Amino acid sequence: MGTSYIIDAARTPRGRGKLGKGALTSVHPQELFAQVLRALPQRAGFDPREVEDVMAGIVSQVGEQGANLARNAVLAAGWPDEIPGVSLNRFCASGLQAVNFGAMAVGSGAMDLVVAGGVESMSRVPMGADGGGQDGGNTQLRKRVFQVPQGISADLIATLEGFTREEIDGVALRSQKNAARAIEEKRFARSLIPVTDPATGAALLAKDEFPRPNTTAEGLAALEPAFVALGSAPAGPNGETLDQIALAAYPHAKEIRHVHTAGNSSGIVDGAAAVVLASERYVKEKGVKPRARILAMASVGTEPLLMLTGPAPASLKALRAAGMDARDIDLWEINEAFAGVVLQTTRALGIDPDRVNVNGGSIALGHPLGATGAMLLGTALDELERRNAQTALVTLCIGGGQGIATILERV
Repeated sequence: MGTSYIIDAARTPRGRGKLGKGALTSVHPQELFAQVLRALPQRAGFDPREVEDVMAGIVSQVGEQGANLARNAVLAAGWPDEIPGVSLNRFCASGLQAVNFGAMAVGSGAMDLVVAGGVESMSRVPMGADGGGQDGGNTQLRKRVFQVPQGISADLIATLEGFTREEIDGVALRSQKNAARAIEEKRFARSLIPVTDPATGAALLAKDEFPRPNTTAEGLAALEPAFVALGSAPAGPNGETLDQIALAAYPHAKEIRHVHTAGNSSGIVDGAAAVVLASERYVKEKGVKPRARILAMASVGTEPLLMLTGPAPASLKALRAAGMDARDIDLWEINEAFAGVVLQTTRALGIDPDRVNVNGGSIALGHPLGATGAMLLGTALDELERRNAQTALVTLCIGGGQGIATILERV
């Protein structure tokens, strides 16, 4: 396989995902992704007619986010009719999976220029709006494995790992502080595409809207656990609660300690992101100077009830493919779906916490599901350049028991 190059990466700011309250809630998700597409050619120096495919990750593919959003965004951006688009869903990893598929296409020589990323308008198309839940309501599947909601899995992981509430909140506080510093120092400025009203051209949002820079340890500690009521809800065929279903698979836990709150879990936001990927042939023929190359990609399946432990094995798989180990990675982006996921991955791989999520993560900035993976890759690339460092690994946990990882290297 040949080399997959990253020419550029861009994203919208993240807007609060509450209808009528967030700055981006008036923007149709097709238009949100289209604004990133429209900005990329001038930024990255390519002709849109050269793009061979547009790949977009979207989790809730229903209503405004249905009907193949990727293709409609191509049309909304005013790109040539000849450019196709495909929408895909690997839950929270959808945006990074789109990038990985694009990297496979250009690395294999099947294509020369691909734009890949994702979008999620969580205000207009709420999480779970497709009605599929975790398992599509398949009662036969539930006889084999009952997939509890992710919040229950996150609390189960924290219980099994022995993480205290203070440790969990510590991840959240660090995320908020790192994000506040990154915003103050304009570390996100290179990647940000300000969003405008598609109808009027009026400015809507130029910086991330979700962070709470005044967050304190005391404030986090005062928040009530978010999944206690959910855990006690009857869900099994014989009236078993979700906590009981989880504990039946992990009886040595004895009880689930609910430690995740709204303050140490990822935020609900709107946003879009895209990455421009090119083949070695395209780079040479066009004289383009790439920003980075993809060293390795990996995806794995993991135990589906515990569900959120995929980042560690996916990262190890990618590291093996690249002939590296965890110590060779300068920067880690571990998606902060829940604070416990970051702690579990960091512990499992023996990572220096000072290399993890140095500009904050989804707890502070928000997690626009289908877009997050592509956003994390762009954030990692910008920070590598700012620090004059070389390698970064981006990884996300995934619903249903999966993990994904991508290693990039500056060129």
